[in-house]
Amino acid sequence: MSSVLDQRPASAAAAAGPRAVPPRRRTRVLLLPEARWALAALVSFLLALPLYLLGAPGWLWGTLFAATYVTGGWEPGREGLKALKDKTLDVDLLMVVAALGAAAIGQILDGALLIVIFAASGALEALATARTADSVRGLLDLAPGTATRLLADGTEENVAAEQLTVGDAILVRPGERVGADGQVLDGASEVDQATITGEPLPVAKQAGDDVFAGTLNGTGALRVRVERDPADSVIARIVRMVEEASETKAPTQLFIEKIEQRYSIGMVVATLAVFAVPLALGDDLQAALLRAMTFMIVASPCAVVLSTMPPLLSAIANAGRHGVLAKSAVVMERLGEVDAVALDKTGTLTQGTPRVTDIRPLPGSGLDADALLSLAAAAEHPSEHPLARAVVDAARERGLPLTAAQNFTSAPGRGVTATLDGHTVQVGSPSLLPASARSHREAVRQLEGAGRTAIVVLRDGVPAGVLGIADRLRPDAVATVAALTHLTGRTPMLLTGDNERAARHLAAEVGITEVHAGLLPQDKVSVVRAWEAEGRRVLVVGDGVNDAPALAAAHTGIAMGRAGSDLALETADAIVVRDELAAIPAAMRLSHAARCLVVQNLVVAGVFITALVAWDLIGTLPLPLGVAGHEGSTVIVGLNGLRLLREAAWPTSPETPPESPVGTAPSPTNSAASGSPIGHKPLSDGAQA
Repeated sequence: MSSVLDQRPASAAAAAGPRAVPPRRRTRVLLLPEARWALAALVSFLLALPLYLLGAPGWLWGTLFAATYVTGGWEPGREGLKALKDKTLDVDLLMVVAALGAAAIGQILDGALLIVIFAASGALEALATARTADSVRGLLDLAPGTATRLLADGTEENVAAEQLTVGDAILVRPGERVGADGQVLDGASEVDQATITGEPLPVAKQAGDDVFAGTLNGTGALRVRVERDPADSVIARIVRMVEEASETKAPTQLFIEKIEQRYSIGMVVATLAVFAVPLALGDDLQAALLRAMTFMIVASPCAVVLSTMPPLLSAIANAGRHGVLAKSAVVMERLGEVDAVALDKTGTLTQGTPRVTDIRPLPGSGLDADALLSLAAAAEHPSEHPLARAVVDAARERGLPLTAAQNFTSAPGRGVTATLDGHTVQVGSPSLLPASARSHREAVRQLEGAGRTAIVVLRDGVPAGVLGIADRLRPDAVATVAALTHLTGRTPMLLTGDNERAARHLAAEVGITEVHAGLLPQDKVSVVRAWEAEGRRVLVVGDGVNDAPALAAAHTGIAMGRAGSDLALETADAIVVRDELAAIPAAMRLSHAARCLVVQNLVVAGVFITALVAWDLIGTLPLPLGVAGHEGSTVIVGLNGLRLLREAAWPTSPETPPESPVGTAPSPTNSAASGSPIGHKPLSDGAQA
């Protein structure tokens, strides 16, 4: 057995094993045919425009405008013809026909501009789709391509991970990623499974515990029995859920598609009638054609389209200046529809970095807070565990000296042991405490009851003190929860893979009452879908790979930008670049303002279109006046929508202590009781950092 569980240095194993971080895949924009056609249309339009305005020879700018029609109208026209074969009238085809109609009656510039706008829109949609597909494929790189399978005779063989079958035994060396979902048969280690559960700290694993494909093994070696086919691993299921959710159309989108179909069919029928009826009644062919083309121009939905886009694009630009990147106008619109919010814990409400919050020397140890912290940090210094890093960082911030450790050893799930100045020092989990240390265990219970992770320090087998470590709330977490509650009419809920006790303690600090803890990615999706089944429009805010399925399944998903995983950033509809939680309710308020402007613009556009169409049908609308009315309404709604660019009511982050730890309310009373932060004057016994 010792040969099978041979432990190599983590660095060597990591170098020999699969990649720890998947490469970021990016589709090049110009590789997309839609983007190439749109660029060609834009270039030819920009070349033709000054020639047209300066009175250059007609054949010159006419040729360039013709190139604009061909290059920009090729893709939407082709797709429209395909839809026509399926007895579906596509609105893009209708716009191409309208552009050609405008050109037929001499309005070649208007038609070319319409072509360019729709070509650019199609290119952006294709790019967004390609980027989402890239991110989903990139997730598969989290799972290693190969695994070490153990044979019945005790030998090893390297096989492709997809060749593993249920019942196989595999060896996971230090620093390697687990090759399949399974159960630990032998060995002990700590596994970083943040990609699956979102837990900020590695989890101790021993015989009988479950492990997941793609999670990163620590310093121990594990023998694992494969329990799931690789195609059904948690990672593979995340990929499927993201793909399924991305393909699901929102009810608003389905409604718009129905309106587009009815409008398109109605406009075609009406245009043909406007041309055919007067012609049948003896009208001149050219006059009938001119009336029909005028009708098509004034009835075209340009003003309606601009009624929606300028306000939303202005809101997007405004939000972008303040660190919120909405990926489309649809996203900005949906933010204003949200009536329920689900928040992730680690990395979203908290900063995602463990910090020392409590230093408690035990009676009889003869140590003060500085001495206890220095002793623990010196013993932990050779370790790479996140908790050890937190202890060492705390000592360094206070400028404490660290004695060189000798005879350092590490036991996964228990802690470290080292010799310091002739004393044997142990730092690790509360299981190190002797059974007789009842009073010392009370200190541990107090810290754990406050949501901290307790670390005990023993010197020569005698308990010397207890350290409390916790993640820290973001400075604006409390104010953000209150603002979201006000905007949606209900308190946000907490979705986390962390344990129940820590989750509920944090929820109480920020004012959240509904908590769902210990969740895997599919569990988060189930909770979100249950809410949406009740008719709620759910906003999910998260940062990790484990949040991606819920981000995709929700009505709207927002990712935290600084620490967010590639998949979360690609799957989310919007990104908070500077990780300021207060920006989320601010963006929602901006969306509400944009939707109000959309309604105003639709009323204006509707009045103009109705009046111009009625004039053309009842009387004789001169073509120049029809174009002027149509373009005038477009300018009016466009300028009205741009008002949000000057929106200045963007709130700043609340003034709360920047290092408020989870479990420590940011109040003057608590601050006085807890002493000075790490990095200032020494703490007294029992003080909090």
